[in-house]
Amino acid sequence: MDIQIHPGKLRGEIAAPPSKSAAHRALICAALADGESRIGGISFSQDIQATLGAVQALGAGVEADEEAGNVVIRGIQAPFPADSASPRRIDCRESGSTLRFLLPLLPALGLEAEFTGKGRLPQRPIGVLADELIRHGAAFSQTEGLPCTVRGKLKPGRYLLPGNVSSQFFSGLLFALPLLGGDSEVFFTRPLESAGYVEMTLGALEESGVRASLTPEGLSIPGRQQYRPFRQTVEADYSNAAFWLCAAALGSPLSCSGLAARSRQPDRAVLAILEEMGAQAAFSDGVARITGDRLHAVEIDCSPIPDLVPVLAVTAACAEGTTVFQNARRLRLKECDRLHAVADGLTRLGAEAVEEEDRLLVRGGRPLRGGAVEGYNDHRIVMAMAIAATVCEGPVVISGAEAVEKSYPDFFQQFQQLGGSCHVL
Repeated sequence: MDIQIHPGKLRGEIAAPPSKSAAHRALICAALADGESRIGGISFSQDIQATLGAVQALGAGVEADEEAGNVVIRGIQAPFPADSASPRRIDCRESGSTLRFLLPLLPALGLEAEFTGKGRLPQRPIGVLADELIRHGAAFSQTEGLPCTVRGKLKPGRYLLPGNVSSQFFSGLLFALPLLGGDSEVFFTRPLESAGYVEMTLGALEESGVRASLTPEGLSIPGRQQYRPFRQTVEADYSNAAFWLCAAALGSPLSCSGLAARSRQPDRAVLAILEEMGAQAAFSDGVARITGDRLHAVEIDCSPIPDLVPVLAVTAACAEGTTVFQNARRLRLKECDRLHAVADGLTRLGAEAVEEEDRLLVRGGRPLRGGAVEGYNDHRIVMAMAIAATVCEGPVVISGAEAVEKSYPDFFQQFQQLGGSCHVL
């Protein structure tokens, strides 16, 4: 669908949505536990629906109450009922987390399944992880993308992966290797990027009674462990709250409630970045408040916070000077080529943005005039362009706005509740 947004400030207080990253991890840990787990605070976005469907396909029991945001998970039962005539099918939809978290789990459990997906997911790389799993006993029908069938029995041992690949590869190994009959180590052949997401996985394992540790060289993962059931409420999400926080930095009198000041989420860095750009950030009674006046350019390392780049680029377009987004190559491998999509969208709105191989340059200080932009089938591009529309001189039309269903189904409803003017064309 195409949506038109008229300029205007957003106002009020909004509760940050539940963390998609934390929810994926909790659902997988619950599926591996011997017993019944209860998880609250779930937002049933398309990505979370993909993980729920996946753990059901593996034999977990799932009772979901979408209205209340609660899920009851009964762990995968062993021995798993085999059906040699047709391997089970796991539809990851467009969820990279679902795919990469579960790829090592199938051979760790000794199961066979076909992984499928849509959008750009079938083309997103898995070869580095697949090759290392094959070296330890797994078998893949192909390693160049989806669909692919995974089988075999994973063996413990010494795993080698470059630290600058997706952190989701390391999280997948963290879920799988504790189930094996011996201890394992994962060594980083290059320095680890996005370490915060690995730390989130370690926290989820700890909640489930599973031990693993991050070392200077890699990960230490004892085997012969058992996941235990738990009760948990998913924490609020900095990644999606960042859209409202950046809107506040751009002049909308907004506050965001529910965020944990000491969260392990890497995207909590949005607060520090906005402060570096000249905004003021404060927590009071569990509410984050951002106020901005004259923002200025900074240099931003994208490697630990790729999901923040689209909305920070919008913020940079309204700041004095040239903001440089460094180490941004991995953004080309997301739901779309985000470097190109951000540069294209900002340029269409009247900003000056230049994409390079590994960088994005945004020269601020020019008024945003409005216009028509592509959503690129990417939830974060659509939401970033919506925030840009609040400070444009004229209306903005965003194509493919339904992409928000992937992570934040209520985004436009809440946009309107905050006083935003938008309607479907």
